[in-house]
Amino acid sequence: MTFLIFLIVLGALVFVHELGHFLVAKKAGVRVDEFGFGYPPRALIIGKKWGTLFTLNWIPFGGFVKIFGENYEEGTPPLAPSPLQGEGVGDEVGKNFTQVSKKWQATILASGVIFNIIFAWFLFSLGFMIGLPTSVENDFGAAVKNPVLTIIDILPDSPAQKVGLKTGDKVKSLSLDNGNVPRELNPESVSNFINNSASQISMEINRGKEVLNFKLTPETGMVENKKIIGISMDMVGILSLPVHKAIYEGGRTAFKITYLTAGGLLNLIKNAARGEADISNVAGPVGIVGLVGDASRLGLAYLITFTALISVNLAIINLIPFPALDGGRIIFVAIEGITKKTINPKIAQILNTAGFALLIILMLIVTYRDILRLF
Repeated sequence: MTFLIFLIVLGALVFVHELGHFLVAKKAGVRVDEFGFGYPPRALIIGKKWGTLFTLNWIPFGGFVKIFGENYEEGTPPLAPSPLQGEGVGDEVGKNFTQVSKKWQATILASGVIFNIIFAWFLFSLGFMIGLPTSVENDFGAAVKNPVLTIIDILPDSPAQKVGLKTGDKVKSLSLDNGNVPRELNPESVSNFINNSASQISMEINRGKEVLNFKLTPETGMVENKKIIGISMDMVGILSLPVHKAIYEGGRTAFKITYLTAGGLLNLIKNAARGEADISNVAGPVGIVGLVGDASRLGLAYLITFTALISVNLAIINLIPFPALDGGRIIFVAIEGITKKTINPKIAQILNTAGFALLIILMLIVTYRDILRLF
């Protein structure tokens, strides 16, 4: 079930991204030969519309649009029969990608990213309409209903991580072996209770519909002069907003998350250039499957929020100026616009192929680390 939810989430994100490229390319008059769900080999032809073949492919992790001339095919004339002619495509003539203005080219390439950001906005707005988990420490604090003490972050190699606590867990009760309990279940009271504990702590938490019990021994040394179990906590409840406020707050949240994600990725790239990058918390497909499962078990609002976060991450990653990504292709367009010369198709293809190969290698490394975490 978790894997099926993952495929649905991934399919929605890829569809939105590729839909952006497709619609803007059509608006610019550029021919789009194929809109594929998943990667080849092809499973079946869904149909043909607007001169484009819509296909379903066997490898479900992604999708693509085949835009005429986008990949700098050497020797491709401005107008040419579609390579898919004979399959219901090619009877409508469209422009080569390189025929339209540089502004249109950049817009076509950036449209997938833009659509992912808009989709995140929509999802955050939908979440606020349904009821989104929100800290009481915000502009709508008084409107947050039924706040409970919630784990919002876990330190690596901490007692909390070792016993299996997860972000999103709601603290139901805490106690010591002698029966002592904190005065209140709020971040300050619980933090002081843990710091002053003299024995093992019993913690009961709600995780979705499950009630789980954990035994933890606070440790010193991770934070100076303080015993901790390695969790950050906040009072989190459900915030439901009327439509107009939900749309505004959804947009504000999408912008904030985009800004923070871009900053985090920039820092990761800077650290990687210094040889100091820490990719221990970077998740690949296997890790994301687990995270999707966790989010879905916590409820629909969590799954909607998680999907919005992934949509923002997908957008930002695609903007990296690296060959094979949208950002790299935008750089090619910018170089052509400045130099007034077309990039050599062979060089462009070599760079894109090399970039794609490096991305595959990186994904395999991250996936390998994800699998190791399972054992």
